[in-house]
Amino acid sequence: GLGAGADIVSGFEMRAALRAGFPRERIVFSGVGKTEGEIAAGLDAGIGEFNAESEDEIARLSALARPRGRRAALTLRVNPDIDARSHPYISTGLQKHKFGIPISEARALYAKASGTRHLRVSGVSVHIGSQITDLEPFAATMERVATLVGALRRDGHAIDFVDAGGGLGISYEEGSAGRSGRPNGKHHSPMEAFAEYVAEYAESLLAPLRGSRVHLLLEPGRSIVGPAGALLTAVSYRKANHNKKFVGAHGAMNDFLRPYLYDAFHEIVPVQPRKEGLATETVDVVGPVCETGDFFARDRELPVVEEGDWLAILDAGAYGMALSSNYNTRPRPAEVLVDGKSAKLIRKRETMNDLLRGEA
Repeated sequence: GLGAGADIVSGFEMRAALRAGFPRERIVFSGVGKTEGEIAAGLDAGIGEFNAESEDEIARLSALARPRGRRAALTLRVNPDIDARSHPYISTGLQKHKFGIPISEARALYAKASGTRHLRVSGVSVHIGSQITDLEPFAATMERVATLVGALRRDGHAIDFVDAGGGLGISYEEGSAGRSGRPNGKHHSPMEAFAEYVAEYAESLLAPLRGSRVHLLLEPGRSIVGPAGALLTAVSYRKANHNKKFVGAHGAMNDFLRPYLYDAFHEIVPVQPRKEGLATETVDVVGPVCETGDFFARDRELPVVEEGDWLAILDAGAYGMALSSNYNTRPRPAEVLVDGKSAKLIRKRETMNDLLRGEA
């Protein structure tokens, strides 16, 4: 409703975006390894743009556009060899990563792509990673992209778009940009600090592109949705192994994978602090799955909680439900949308029948 489009990386994400009401011309298909079926579905749906990641994909897109009488809008994702300085699993802009086309080879591939009448070269795409809290890599990336845009225009290409990707991070340990305002942050009110942080992000992208007359696409990602979500879980037990204390939660790694997958920190707070209030202890907060990696926090100092108390694991709005699974035959939780004093169930809790539906 505020004018956002959708950046998709699978055919089913495209269907979900269309079902949600995103205008097809504002859907961009990114991602490595698009299948012929996914590309064909995107062409048939008339989506706005394809971000191609290889020479093979360019040829596949052209071949599929030909029998449909289509001229597909093509943007190449270039790999600028810039270190995003984030977790190695979510850094995507170095030459050793699987993503994009080496920026040094881009001009030759743009020339090849423009040689077919079934493709219309329209822009340059780049994405160096996720959870980036240091803005300097964004600026360095845009410097290289701006140089490439100039060279491509001198080669005769009409470059109208720059897709600057996303990756704007939040400070999980400081309580996220939604509360403290900015990663590694200056202490203002949350909205003031976040506005300042976003303004600096915008400047890091815009400064190298000034005068380029390009339409800039952004994927702000977790900086918006991360702080919007929390995972609520009840305490099921307490125990101690010698001097090690454990708080067992009903929730588990199948519900929220980030601590296991990325060793990610998420602030954990009691939903309703106990009256005795100030007492704290150092504990591991763990789940019931049969994996030592099934934890939400290790050696964390938390207010004392007891069986039956509820905990909120904060900043779970990004990659929480998206990475969830049914591991250990566990149903995924319900999702509730809270807006002020209103609450609406937006995803039902799974049942055993849901888990068995696809089995023969």
